[in-house]
Amino acid sequence: MTSTTTPEPSIDGAALLDEVEAFHRRFNVFPREAAYVAVTLWDAHAHLIDAFDGTARLAFLSPEPGSGKSRALEIVETLTPRAATTVNASANALFRLVEAEGGTPTLLFDEIDTVFGPKAGGNEEVRGFLNSGYRRGAKSLRCVGDGSNQNTEWFSSFCAVAMAGLGSLPDTILTRSVIIRMRKKAPNEKAEPYRRRVHEKQGHALRDRLAKWADTIRDDVAQAWPEMPEGVSDRPADVWEPLLAVADAAGGHWPERARVACLELVRAAGEGNGSSLGIRLLTDLRDKVFCGAERMPTAVILEVLHRIDDAPWADMDGNGKPLNARMLAKMLGEYVTAKNEPIGPRSIRTAQGVPKGYYTEDLADAWLRYCPPPPEKTATSATSATPQVSGGKSVAEELPGIRYITPEAATADRTA
Repeated sequence: MTSTTTPEPSIDGAALLDEVEAFHRRFNVFPREAAYVAVTLWDAHAHLIDAFDGTARLAFLSPEPGSGKSRALEIVETLTPRAATTVNASANALFRLVEAEGGTPTLLFDEIDTVFGPKAGGNEEVRGFLNSGYRRGAKSLRCVGDGSNQNTEWFSSFCAVAMAGLGSLPDTILTRSVIIRMRKKAPNEKAEPYRRRVHEKQGHALRDRLAKWADTIRDDVAQAWPEMPEGVSDRPADVWEPLLAVADAAGGHWPERARVACLELVRAAGEGNGSSLGIRLLTDLRDKVFCGAERMPTAVILEVLHRIDDAPWADMDGNGKPLNARMLAKMLGEYVTAKNEPIGPRSIRTAQGVPKGYYTEDLADAWLRYCPPPPEKTATSATSATPQVSGGKSVAEELPGIRYITPEAATADRTA
């Protein structure tokens, strides 16, 4: 008499992700719906880390303490494989943790501002570990041994990393991260108190089911090339590719929700990323300083920049030091003209002399490559966009040698 085994029922990936999302919603108050989608997909992708060429960093950031960042990491910890939470760890310890037997860990780094914040010092090796470990094959050469008996060995840093901290992070980390900007709960926002003795077991039960589901889709996910939403490319596409692959494997409403969340969070990251001061400078020069002018003296540029509300140019160091000509030249010198030469000041001939300044033709290529699309303006606003300086007089009135390109002038040039 032959015995038959009943095959295990297939796992409904979409329903499982729904349960994971519901578990987060019990204890976490995220700032937007897209955050729940992204964090749920990130939890699942950690179980499939060996199927991807890269991994998205997950960054819970806030300007103030008590915004739910550490609690978010706690819930992620219960749902991800081989989770290891640390606040202060050496680079050598982190490398050995990744290389340890038992599989790739999920590293949860709380108080990440102690590593990347303005007061952080001596953490260059940890920074290097976090910067490099987003892609498969990233290795660092380390010395191993005692005393004079030293040998060199290669150590991997590739693993899933979630972080929580105050303030912001370096651009090298932010551009490789799904960024969740946390905030304090409003009086009408409620979350269930998290009790580790009770709720950790519930999270681990979901974690184990995620692991089983991951085993059933690993081969498919490893071969997947998910379609990106319109406008998502380059680094953001690298970040979201594993998350969208998980969503597509789950099916149901997750592929659509994932792409909506992708667009929303990528745009939010672009709008809220204060780390690229150079791009902010280029954008302000285009939209609030030049405004159609062919050239502009440095003194006028600085005066207009200093008057822009909610901009850093009047106080660059927090102690009232404004942007000056040397700082302006250094920042713009990081970018190049269409001729691939560093942007720098040039002489401008005006009726009042030959001051140093900058030309639109030198800035135009950087504006095209780095700045967001310019805001739409009506013909009236475009004509009156000449920056105002001392005494309410326009730059054109102060410096008659400067030519401004208004819609009327452009039309006249084309019909001439």
